[in-house]
Amino acid sequence: MDLPPLVEPAPQLTDAELRRYARHLTVPEIGEEGQRRLKNARVLCVGAGGLGSPALLYLAAAGVGTLGVVDDDVVDASNLQRQVIHGGSTLGAPKTASAAARIADLNPLVRVVQHLERLTADTAQDVLAGYDLVLDGTDNFGTRYLLSDACELAGLPHVWGSILRFDGQYSVFWGAHGPTYRDLYPVPPEPGTVPNCAEAGVLGVLPGLLGTAMAVEAVKLVTGIGTTMLGRVATYDALSARWWEIPLSPTPGRPPVTVLTAADDGAPACSAPGPGRPPEGVPTVTAPELEQLLAARERGAADFELLDVREPYEARLAAIPGARLLPLGQFESGEAFARIDPGRRVLLHCKAGARSERALHLLRAAGHTDVAHLEGGVLAWIEQVDPSQQPY
Repeated sequence: MDLPPLVEPAPQLTDAELRRYARHLTVPEIGEEGQRRLKNARVLCVGAGGLGSPALLYLAAAGVGTLGVVDDDVVDASNLQRQVIHGGSTLGAPKTASAAARIADLNPLVRVVQHLERLTADTAQDVLAGYDLVLDGTDNFGTRYLLSDACELAGLPHVWGSILRFDGQYSVFWGAHGPTYRDLYPVPPEPGTVPNCAEAGVLGVLPGLLGTAMAVEAVKLVTGIGTTMLGRVATYDALSARWWEIPLSPTPGRPPVTVLTAADDGAPACSAPGPGRPPEGVPTVTAPELEQLLAARERGAADFELLDVREPYEARLAAIPGARLLPLGQFESGEAFARIDPGRRVLLHCKAGARSERALHLLRAAGHTDVAHLEGGVLAWIEQVDPSQQPY
């Protein structure tokens, strides 16, 4: 959809800005006026991870005057495979600070506002206040719905993206002119039904492609050039190098958002529920409970088998003592069932809980009734029992 420019132009460009943005100024559709609009723009990026990294870098390079960054996480070594705004020198630092430092080096003419926090129903409206446009680079369904609702209430457009393994999606939502995230996904998926990037993986270059596409949409909205992705959803399959486009319209009769409520589901956007949120009907044990059970087994006071359904390389990075490795693929092929004593209790674990829950259901379907899995996986074990190991 073609839309008018979102931002009024700034009064003028300095000589330094004229030199820095010379290649923009020679593009007729942007020119000096478009660059002045970019200079006057205030763009909020929620999430400084895989999608936020390239989006922030290119918007900073393009000359967006003010960039807000919302994130409550710190830089971890496993981020560096795809979160290119961060580096080894900022490991352990807040992602907002790491991103701000990189942007300052890339373009010191850009003002960065750090929001070192997780967006909530209580804070969202205050955080969004004063911005012209929002980019959604979040990794959990609850925040996506909350952000969509907050943008609808504030009358702001927002650019959304999502990635997993080799697949990506992106679009533009704007309740005042077209569909919102709730028109694409009316309700969040059931916890544990969609794997997360930590469990399923993601091709490291994929967020670069999708995050950059999101930055393109932001530039188009700010300057009023081209046809935006409002009313369309683009999907990309990196393995086949194919793009598809899906039309999207507002849902007839959907009531407008009038108030922000707690997020629908704060679990990672493709993850099993974390500690304290086991799905109903799925037997779980907590990390401290497992520690006690292992001690009891060592004394001969308990009998069960602990199975690690991760991949061998993961067991090298972090492990729970006394677990036997039996990857999830062997449950899915049926090979694992012949290697498990049907008369013995089985406890399962993976990294965060999604794969072990999947293995639990497969084991139950094969007739094994006495089975449970570790709530939160080995990450919960490290956090609550054995902090000497490093999460990965």
